[in-house]
Amino acid sequence: MQLAFCLYKYFPYGGLQRDFLRIALTCQARGHAIRVYALEWQGEVPPGFELVRVPVTSYANHRRYAKFTRWVEADIAQRPVDRVVGFNKMPGLDVYYAADPCFEHKARTLRKPLYRYSPRYRHFAAYEHAVFAPEGRTEILMISTTQQPLFAKYYGTPARRFHLLPPGIAPDRRAPPDAAARRAAARARFATEFGLQDGELLLVQIGSDFPRKGLDRSIAALATLPEPLKRRTRLVAIGADDPGPFLDQARKLGMGERVFIPGGRDDVPDFLLGADALLHPARHENTGTVLLEALVAGLPVIATATCGYAHYIDDADAGLIVPEPFVQASLDEALARLLSDADARSHWQRNALAFADSADLYSLPERAADIILGRRG
Repeated sequence: MQLAFCLYKYFPYGGLQRDFLRIALTCQARGHAIRVYALEWQGEVPPGFELVRVPVTSYANHRRYAKFTRWVEADIAQRPVDRVVGFNKMPGLDVYYAADPCFEHKARTLRKPLYRYSPRYRHFAAYEHAVFAPEGRTEILMISTTQQPLFAKYYGTPARRFHLLPPGIAPDRRAPPDAAARRAAARARFATEFGLQDGELLLVQIGSDFPRKGLDRSIAALATLPEPLKRRTRLVAIGADDPGPFLDQARKLGMGERVFIPGGRDDVPDFLLGADALLHPARHENTGTVLLEALVAGLPVIATATCGYAHYIDDADAGLIVPEPFVQASLDEALARLLSDADARSHWQRNALAFADSADLYSLPERAADIILGRRG
């Protein structure tokens, strides 16, 4: 079959983008042709992919997205495909990968009522309705149990159109047989790059969109550690975002020499093996794939309960979950507890690796491809 995949922006370090790529590659490996429509694309284009950079512009994102939809519809009318798979909400999809939370719920609970009279609201509400309307035909790939009840509440979407996928953790995130040697090598490199000394503790936070991921919360928690613990702890935040406000925050809190933001990286597995804990105090997070990437690497986790995958950390007993509603003092206490108790970190590491061996945390691309390829018109 000829498959069309639609997403507004591709860059190598986004969770949605990585999922898209693995699903598309899985479909390609099964013998199907891949055409990708995107507004922006950063990085390599996989061999055999037909990348179509949609040439539309606008000063407002919602207007640009509407032009994108019309352009793609016109192109597909000229060059038909068998399936249209979307990774952003838009009309005309056969299958939608639901990485984003319910827009209507956010608009009604986090915005003032006047927002619902804006052109931006009308666009995104209409695009969400096009996917989830009860009379629609779009099959919906869910990656978290937390959002389906909201879509059902606002749209009455039939349950039969929802398909809950298992997580899709990449094999290179799992702790390898030589994990101890890899950890030592990574920490030796981090000593050069970040000044990490023997006996010091390394925290890592991974993910773009630093405000939503709660990087400010992590820096604030680091600054509250008891002085002896603070002096032997460093934080590295990896992601494609503006580091300026967070580096300013670290300097104001006296942590400028303890916080590093090196941008997006291709060596994330080395950080998962070389760090002592993952911090992920997100404000909202549909899933939080990085929580499971840390888990399968044996890295203890501190995360907020708002993360859709936080329950896996509880199920595995592989770290600490900060309850909602969020209170900064709770994160501060969790971080101090984790860093001061080496036995607890070892316990969580063992539990994480045992859970990684027994639970299905890996088959998302294969299951998504099954549904895409089995979709009936």
